Amino acid sequence: MSQTIQRRFEGARFLVTGAGTGFGAELAARAAQEGAASVLVHYRSSSAGAEQTARRVRDLGAEATTIQGDITSWDDIRRMAEEAFAAGGIDVLVNNVGDMASGQASWKEVTEEAIDHVLAVDIKGTMLMVHEFGQRMAERGGGAIVNVGSTVIVRGSPRAPQYAAGKYGLLGITKSYAKALAPAVRVNTFAPGFMETEALLARPEWLGGRRDDVLSNTPAGKIPGPADMAGAALFLASDDAHHITGGYLVADGGYSMLGA
Repeated sequence: MSQTIQRRFEGARFLVTGAGTGFGAELAARAAQEGAASVLVHYRSSSAGAEQTARRVRDLGAEATTIQGDITSWDDIRRMAEEAFAAGGIDVLVNNVGDMASGQASWKEVTEEAIDHVLAVDIKGTMLMVHEFGQRMAERGGGAIVNVGSTVIVRGSPRAPQYAAGKYGLLGITKSYAKALAPAVRVNTFAPGFMETEALLARPEWLGGRRDDVLSNTPAGKIPGPADMAGAALFLASDDAHHITGGYLVADGGYSMLGA
């Protein structure tokens, strides 16, 4: 069945973090497809990727501007917030940036450096983005924030426990700021399962049998690419989700389904 792209965000202004590659790039493009007036394309180091995403956004009919910043730096986040709101503000913030410790194949490989980095990005960085942008959105009249998590909040991650810890932390951030910023700003977490991003495809165990195992245990019978998941993530930012805040949406084809 062919998919019809809805126009859920006519005239809205978006910021998508980590939008130079992968899921972030698809989220930015999907926002433009759905009528966004403008998309701020955030990147930390992949300026070429961010500009490529910005071109896609423009080709889809929205304005696009790239914005650089290190999500682990409060100073950088404050600067980005000031720049964004000096230029007119945003209606939707999608916190896509996260570190999944993709180079780690087993919990036995965990290091203190890996723990510090994952928690700095997934917890500190996301919290400060919600803090700085959320309060400005509330003062300006409202909006929606979507934090991109993972189904490790349901299943854990024996491969990289620090990754699961970081994504569990997102739930605390989501619930806390959903209350703090209510009723002006809604805050939710989108929890996707496996998506065949470049990062996942680069993991040796994925093509060494892990993909077949995941596929055989996924009732939906497929492992989607990032473009296939962008619409579900942005549902949480749409008016259809007007009564959803402080929650999370799992989208993993039934892989994490619990028994009776």
